[in-house]
Formats: sequence, structure tokens, C-alpha cells
Amino acid sequence: MTNIHVQSEPLPKDSALRRLIGDGDFVDCYGADAIITPRAAARIITDWPIWARALLGLRRAITAPFGLSNDGPDATDKVGPFPVESETSTELIAGFDDAHLNFRISVMTKGDRVRLATWVHPHNLAGRAYLALIMPFHILIARNAIARVRAAQSAAPTPE
Repeated sequence: MTNIHVQSEPLPKDSALRRLIGDGDFVDCYGADAIITPRAAARIITDWPIWARALLGLRRAITAPFGLSNDGPDATDKVGPFPVESETSTELIAGFDDAHLNFRISVMTKGDRVRLATWVHPHNLAGRAYLALIMPFHILIARNAIARVRAAQSAAPTPE
């Protein structure tokens, strides 16, 4: 995956996440070239590599005493631990509301581009502190997730 170009980019104007954004919210977006459905990309994104699973395990150990959700709420339709909130042919939105913050991810595909966007609305000081603490890890995981989608696309057999 060393030659995969992942870019930070603005949230697309037609993303359903735009309706959620308010003052003080965090939003980021990363993209790479890939032709894939949003659901297939979301499955790759939430199939974290071992190092990311270790970080999430550490998060689980640290946050469990505070009652924060680690596996997301029960839902009939999930990608990884995230309940799917909405899905179209070009965008899948998943996530949930927690005691300290609300968050959603958007996996968008348009043409030959796939994007992963994250929206976070902290409720209080604890939510803002948590967001600041995890930010470096979030960036690593999000960029790696898009790179893995691109790598999976590159590894797929070419139709004859």
C-alpha cells in the first residue's frame, strides 16, 4: 500500500452528513481513487488491521468504566460496530449517539473516487477532550482505511 495516494479533501456538497453539521462540530474527509459500492467500501473500512484493533482494545479498556459504548447499539443492519442510518447507491451513513458525543461516518462513492468522512458533535467537555485525545489515532485509522479500500480495488481481478 506504499504507493496509494490518500488525500484529505472537503466534504462533498451532496453528502448527507452536511445536514448534521453545526457550530463546534468536527468534520474530516479522506479520499482515493477506487470504483466500489459504498457498502463494500464500508466493510473494508471497518475490517481494521491488527494495530488498529489493538488501539480500539485499549480504548475499550480505558472507556469501559465510564459507560461509553464500544460495540455500538443493537441494530439489524451494521457495518462493523456502527448501525447503518441511511444508504443510497452513492453514500452509506453509519454511527450512533453516545453520552459524550454523536458521530457518523459517511462512505461515499462517485465515479472513480471513494471518500470516508467523519462527523463528530461533542456534547460536553468530556466529548471535546476525548476527541482531542483520539484525533492522531483517528487520522491514522481513517487514512489507512481508505488506502485499504484502494488496495483491495487494485488487487481485484480485472474483468475480461
